[in-house]
Amino acid sequence: MTIKNRESFLDNLASKLGRERKVTGVEKPEWKVQPQHRVLKGATLDELVGVLEKQCEEIHTDFVRTDKEGLAEVLQSALEKYQAKSIISAGGNRISEFGVGSIYKKFEADGMEVQIWDEENGEENKIFAERADVGITFSDITLAESGTVTLFNDKYNGRSISLLPQTYIAIIPKSTIVRRMTQAAERIHQENVNGNPVSSCVSFVTGPSNSADIEMKLIVGVHGPVAATYIVVDD
Repeated sequence: MTIKNRESFLDNLASKLGRERKVTGVEKPEWKVQPQHRVLKGATLDELVGVLEKQCEEIHTDFVRTDKEGLAEVLQSALEKYQAKSIISAGGNRISEFGVGSIYKKFEADGMEVQIWDEENGEENKIFAERADVGITFSDITLAESGTVTLFNDKYNGRSISLLPQTYIAIIPKSTIVRRMTQAAERIHQENVNGNPVSSCVSFVTGPSNSADIEMKLIVGVHGPVAATYIVVDD
């Protein structure tokens, strides 16, 4: 919709309401009841980790906690569980920050196929992701209440990484954990207000792909990975 069409549309709408358009002095209302801000209020970061761990049981997701030094061993264990022979991973600065680059080199030396997402590779990324055993990403914001990882998709972190491979691993820096969607939305909004738009595509991923048929029987893996592991890393 062009600006011209938008203005005429709003003018017509105001006319049908029998009043002039309000173009100034419009403020967001302060709602009397805001329960969303009370959920898990006052919880410490370690308590939120506990909430996340418990929620992982509900969403059929494996939960592991470690530090940067133990990440290699934990990641190796998860890949062995999934019998992975090929992985596709998000790229970017956190590869080196968390020492994952050296871990991937070791995996390659052991005969595993490793693809790091880079937009310069174009369709090759998606083709590899379709046949990859495991997709690995870092969580940008993590929702403890629902067990949801938030992914800011960009040139180093394609949506296909968490969608197309058979299984999925999310590396979750402990510092990214917040209470719920309320805090995630506030953070995303504030970044945009500050002139730092996070991404044109923000994905909220909650465990493996879960669907239910008309009889409410759980079906896993129809629209994405059949299994997922969350690795919380103390940072």
